[in-house]
Amino acid sequence: MSGHILELSSNVERKRVVYCNRYGLEITGELYYSKGTDLKQKHPTLIVGAPYGGVKEQGPCVYGNELAQKGFIVLTFDQSFMGESGGFPRNLSSPDIFVENFSAAVDFLGLQEFVDRERIGAIGICGSGGFAISAAQCDTRIKAVVTMSMYDMSVAVRGGRSAEEIQKTKERLAQQRWIDAENGYPEYIPGFPEQPLDEVPGDIPEPGAEWFRFYAVKRGHHPHARGGFTTTSDLAMMNFRLLDYITEISPRPILFVVGDRAHSRFFSEDAYQAALEPKEMYVVEDAEHIDLYDRRDRIPFEKLAEFFGTNM
Repeated sequence: MSGHILELSSNVERKRVVYCNRYGLEITGELYYSKGTDLKQKHPTLIVGAPYGGVKEQGPCVYGNELAQKGFIVLTFDQSFMGESGGFPRNLSSPDIFVENFSAAVDFLGLQEFVDRERIGAIGICGSGGFAISAAQCDTRIKAVVTMSMYDMSVAVRGGRSAEEIQKTKERLAQQRWIDAENGYPEYIPGFPEQPLDEVPGDIPEPGAEWFRFYAVKRGHHPHARGGFTTTSDLAMMNFRLLDYITEISPRPILFVVGDRAHSRFFSEDAYQAALEPKEMYVVEDAEHIDLYDRRDRIPFEKLAEFFGTNM
């Protein structure tokens, strides 16, 4: 299945690849590189992770298309239980596995004769920003990290709620586990329609309306990205801290890229404050959170190429 949100440049090749993570789950990805690239030579390579609940045919394909033209081999992939990757039940979220899949991408790339093992970097969009950082905390093979509109999902699922509210959420989700066990399959409630809408309904409050402005309309709609995960997936994320060891990435560099109007900006600012040097915060003017998914007039590709070119 295709359905990429951006038509591939005539200057770029795209190749489907399949490999396994350390749990034995098949990961389906796509390699991007400029036409004419000598694949017998070694090249710098970037891994691009999709937004939380997104797939490789959405934002990652935009990054693959653009960064391939700047001299990088780019690998995009579907997280386990999502898109074309393996894993059952479908639409299940696992912080450990989602982090592992960045390292599995490094494993795969390091076995290719055209990849320079000493020049592998990672880009995480939205929720994948947190997963990419978490992977880099322990996987020293990732030489540089960029987050785009980062979300720390281990913080987001708690949503700044009080201890009492958190307890009620746990109790509700624990009860849902009984229901799932009885049904033999976990509950999954899609957040977006099966077919793209012509416009976003006017009665949806922010930031929910923002997600609809990408995922629910032709701009970013894909049938493999219907929104959210199985209901009880939040329990796993609530019990996992993604960025506790961010200081251990140093002296490898981190670049945090955010839109000036992004509702999620505080995630990047908090992570930036916690990280050690070398680190950088880059603010994109006139951009909301989702603009860094696909807006080629907003995403600072020159900045990304410069960052990775200098630091890998």
